[in-house]
Amino acid sequence: MTTSTHQTEITADPDVPLVRISREFDAPPEKVFLAHTDPELVVQWLGPRRTEMRIDHYDCRTGGSYRYLHFSDGNEFGFHGCFHEVRPSELIIQTFTFEGFPDDVALEKLTFTDLGDGRTRLTATSLVDTFEGRDAFLASGMEDGVREGYERLDELLAG
Repeated sequence: MTTSTHQTEITADPDVPLVRISREFDAPPEKVFLAHTDPELVVQWLGPRRTEMRIDHYDCRTGGSYRYLHFSDGNEFGFHGCFHEVRPSELIIQTFTFEGFPDDVALEKLTFTDLGDGRTRLTATSLVDTFEGRDAFLASGMEDGVREGYERLDELLAG
């Protein structure tokens, strides 16, 4: 299978404090979903290339939870959350907390749409409490990390 680079679309909803990320992958939904749920795969692609990732725990099932750390330039960044609903190759609903701002919890929904011909569209939405929180999330540099992470995911899926 030939792998091409797809555009990552990141948009801020004008009416609610929500960020929507959409990206296509040259892999079937089962494979893209597995890369989001298997900690041995997640650690290979999540985040920018300049970071090292360590997973404390990652139990991707309805009622499960996760915590992981990114290390970059001598700094440590922790993230954690709970998986509220997990449906294989279809849906993940989870919370997401950056431990640097523990009061700002996002509710995230990831959908895996089968486009046929071994392709998938991943749509992720992150809902936060306020527009200020959403704008701070966007200003944090997350766009570069998301794009680089998805490029790394392309490489993993092609292997």
